[in-house]
Order: sequence, then C-alpha cells, then structure tokens
Amino acid sequence: MTGMTPIEMVSLAVESLIKIALLLGGLMTGAAYLVLLERRMAAWIQDRRGPNRVGMPLSLLNSHWTDWRLFGLGQPLADGLKFIFKEEFTPAHVDRKIFVLAPIIILTTALTVFAVIPFGNVLPGGLISDNPIPLIVAPGVDVGMLFVFALSSVAVYGVILGGWASNNKYGFLGGLRSSAQLIAYELPLGLGLLGVVLAAGSLNLETIIEKQASDGWYAVTQPLGFVVFVVAAFAESARLPFDLPECEQELIGGYHTEYSGIKLLLFLVAEFLHMVTMAFLIVILFFGGWHLPFGITGADLQIDGWGLASVGAAWVQAALRILVLVGKIMAVIVFFMLVRWSWPRFRFDQLMSLAWKVMLPLGMVNFVVVAIIEQLQPDAGLYGVIIPAWMPIPLAWFIGVVAWIGVSHLASRIVDNRPHASLRPDTVDSPV
Repeated sequence: MTGMTPIEMVSLAVESLIKIALLLGGLMTGAAYLVLLERRMAAWIQDRRGPNRVGMPLSLLNSHWTDWRLFGLGQPLADGLKFIFKEEFTPAHVDRKIFVLAPIIILTTALTVFAVIPFGNVLPGGLISDNPIPLIVAPGVDVGMLFVFALSSVAVYGVILGGWASNNKYGFLGGLRSSAQLIAYELPLGLGLLGVVLAAGSLNLETIIEKQASDGWYAVTQPLGFVVFVVAAFAESARLPFDLPECEQELIGGYHTEYSGIKLLLFLVAEFLHMVTMAFLIVILFFGGWHLPFGITGADLQIDGWGLASVGAAWVQAALRILVLVGKIMAVIVFFMLVRWSWPRFRFDQLMSLAWKVMLPLGMVNFVVVAIIEQLQPDAGLYGVIIPAWMPIPLAWFIGVVAWIGVSHLASRIVDNRPHASLRPDTVDSPV
C-alpha cells in the first residue's frame, strides 16, 4: 500500500469489505441450498420425494390464499430458523469456555480459507472503475496453498477441543477418531498437491490455473496424484465413505454429541464448507479452474488500452470464466453427494490402513515420478537426457496403473476379525 493516496486506500478498503460481505453471504446461503440439493438427491437415489413442501406460507397472511410450495425452496430457511430459535442448552459438566470456543474455531477456519481462493480471474475496468477488480478477497498471495493447508490443519483443533471439552466418553472417542483421520489424510493430500506444485512451479492458485491453460489439466497429466488427492479430499471433508467423525450408529454423533442449537449448526456448516473447499481445490488444481480447451474462455485477459467494444467483450469473457468455474465446482459437489448416498462406510481400521498402506505410498510414487518427468523435459534435460514431448502423459498413466496394481496387491485385502482365544470373556483373568 506504499505510495497510495488516501482516496485509493479508502477505495481498496471498501472493495475488500464488499468482497468479504459477498463471500460470507454467498457461502452461508450456498451451503444452505446445497444441503437442500443433497437431501433431494438422497431422496431420488432412495426412491422417495424428499423435502418439497416448505415454500411461501401465504395462508398465514390470508386464509383464502393458497401456500406456494416452490419445490421446497423454503426448507433451508426453515431449518436455519429452527436451529437459531432452538433451546441453547449447555450441559453442566462441560468445560464451558473451550466448549464454546471449539465450534467458533472450526467455522472461522472453514470461512477464512476462501480468502485466497479465486472465484474467477478479474472483472475488467472501464464500466465501474479504471482498474480491474480481482475476484479474490486477498489477491497476490503467492503462498495461497500453504495458507489453505495451514488453516485446514488448525481446524483439527476445533474437533479435538469439541470432544475434549464435552467431558463425555462418546464425544472424547469421537474427537480422537476424527483427529486421527484428519491428521492421517493430510499427508496423502499434501503429496497429491506436491506434484501440481512441481509442475506449475508456484503455490499461487491463479498461476496454477494459468499453467494448466498452456500445459493441460493436471487430472490428465498426473492421474495418480489426482486419484490420491480426491480420495484424501473425501476423508478430509469427512464425507462418506469416510464419515467416521460423526458415525452416528457407533458414536451417537461423534465429537459434537453434547452440542445443540446454534453451536451444533456451526459444526455442521463448517463440515459442509470443507466439502465445498475441497471441490474448489479439485477444480483449480486438476481441472484447470475457469479454463476450457480450444481457447473458449481465453488464455489471458488483457485490459489496458481496450476501447468500449473491447471492454464489453472482456466483461463477457470474465462472466464466462465465472460460469465455467462454478459449473465445474457444482459437478464435483454433485459427485461428492452421489458417492455419499451410494457407498457404505469404511471401518476405522480400514480407513487408517487405506491412508498409511495405500494412499501414502501412491502419493510418494506420484511425487517422485512427476519430479523425474519435470527434470527430463526439453527445457531441463537432466544430465543430457531428454524425453520426447509426447511421452510424459502416457508414461504418467502407465506408472500410475502399475503403482496402483502393485500397492493393491501388497496391501492386505483380507482382515481376520475373528475373536482370539485369549479374549474369551468367560475365563478367569481374561483381558475382556
């Protein structure tokens, strides 16, 4: 902000506040209606109707009027009001300060992550102001991915504190299981990301998108890293088949067993926003963000020196990029929802075994392979060895398939769950 006039500083502050307000309002409203979408999809998969009645209760204003159902679009508002006006009960045996702090931590981190996630490229100048408006709350952050991972790691504290402060065995067990899962899957998630960072040469999310526009989407050039990242993203967002943090059949709600009312709402919204965050990252890191092939959305958006007609074309292109990004993200979110209502839940030992024995080795293989391929590119040429330009993608797919088959055969596919003779409860001095 060095060299800026007071008017420019005030303008920048106002612009940032407007972005924050739009971001918070859009995320909270979007999360509410995505829950409605998921409930309707669950009903469709399970062959039932789902929520379709809550709309505009016009009969409350006039008994002669008919209520408008509006396809159940009023259901999120009704659910939100129910949580807000529900009795706020805090058990007497909890650690009150930490009990209240835990949901605040997890929701704050879930929302703050979006400060460095771009929702498009820029809005061109010429109609609103002379300067382009970047569609990101904190533009120019060159370590955006580190920021995202740092805050995602802090979210684990909200889970642990929620289970610990409840002073409840169910909540405590739920907190332990949840924190173990989140910490374990951060490693393959990071390894899946490292391949992208190596190929793009940057931690800036916008730079990663621009690199994919020229080199191709990383879902195609790094298939193994893409699979590792997606599986770890499911576990990090605690979605089926990895929803062990809640697991209501076993833990009666998990780490938020003792929570109700608005504090429970904070936990639930944060969990849902984690899924939205992972959808953003999958699209930006592996599906080119707002980029489409054949130059449909343009390789670059030039603003300076444009006339009125060119500025109008730039606005059309900027709007198209936003629509492309949102469309890709919605497709990934729908995939998350379809998986949730199609797959059974993993057991906890299966979950952890998958992380340490399958996903972690595959992530390391992907990292090494990408590093070698990058060093053998024509512009690098390690020790004079250069591979043809057509070879990296087939080579990455071949090694990915071989590594997946190899790790799958090395990992145990049969688990002996039969009780051991030493665990007979009817014997004297039995461990049971």
